[in-house]
Amino acid sequence: MAKKSWIARNVKKEAAIQKYAEKRKQLKEAGDYEGLQKLPRNASPTRLKKRCSLTGRARGYIGKYGISRIKFRELALNGKIPGMKKASW
Repeated sequence: MAKKSWIARNVKKEAAIQKYAEKRKQLKEAGDYEGLQKLPRNASPTRLKKRCSLTGRARGYIGKYGISRIKFRELALNGKIPGMKKASW
């Protein structure tokens, strides 16, 4: 489980990105790069880290399922992901 502060920080960044999304779009279309620099750093979508929705783990994130590789493996082995079964050949 990730630290609560990291998860909270990521949520805060998501809120800032949504808040300034329209303004960023307008400034980019106008080509006003000085105006873009005056926006908060956390308003940039590239600063957002994708995290596991169950544990908050940042590494080993599987985007299709929205969870980390470890939780994915646990859920798949328990049969909780539809259509997923252990490989055998």
